Amino acid sequence: MASDDVLVRSCRQEIVKLDLKIKAKIQDITECKGPLDVLQNLNREVNFLVEDAKSKIEELINLAKELDKETDRILLTEEANNHSEQLHRSLLCIRKANIQSKSTIEKLTKEALTSGQVNPELRARRTKESMAKTANQITENMMSISRTLANEVQLGQHTVNNLVTSSSQVSETHEEFKNMSGHIHNSKKLLTKYDRRKSTNKWLIVLAMIFFFATVLYVVKKRLFSSNAAVVLQTNSIPGKTDL
Repeated sequence: MASDDVLVRSCRQEIVKLDLKIKAKIQDITECKGPLDVLQNLNREVNFLVEDAKSKIEELINLAKELDKETDRILLTEEANNHSEQLHRSLLCIRKANIQSKSTIEKLTKEALTSGQVNPELRARRTKESMAKTANQITENMMSISRTLANEVQLGQHTVNNLVTSSSQVSETHEEFKNMSGHIHNSKKLLTKYDRRKSTNKWLIVLAMIFFFATVLYVVKKRLFSSNAAVVLQTNSIPGKTDL
């Protein structure tokens, strides 16, 4: 159990660190003014960080499944879901930052070409080529971010399903405890009733024994009295017998 706590704490710290690094990269992308290679490198770096964050969130979900208490599993799963939602918001910010950086790079490129002593036809061709190249690179970055967002949505759905399943299990357990409590209450009433009847039966047995012995004593006493009376009558009826 202690090892699980250490793993959960370490995973939480890694997620927080990665979140801070992603936010820093988003700021760098927003402030990027070119060239295009710099923007591409920033996007590659932030994509690596996003993948690491996704991996850590999945690890946190797996750790939640291994916990013993149902309430702890639900709380940790909800925490993982919150981190997943935060990562989803960060991906939206990355997309917004790329759009802003693209606009800035295009504007600066136009200004540089306009201010330079370049043949108008050549300048126009370079502008189109630069803009097309920039657009293609930004489009690729957007597609990559969109794929990552789709994965995040799928992960969030998986987390929600886990929460629903855990909640259902908690409800079923609660109902089982309620039924068990009812059975225990009924059993207690039956045991109490049984104890009262057992006590009553003991007194009935005692009274029956008393009545039985009283009857036996009465019968014995009656017979002894009848026997003594018969002997006396028989003695008195013998002729010529006198006392000594």
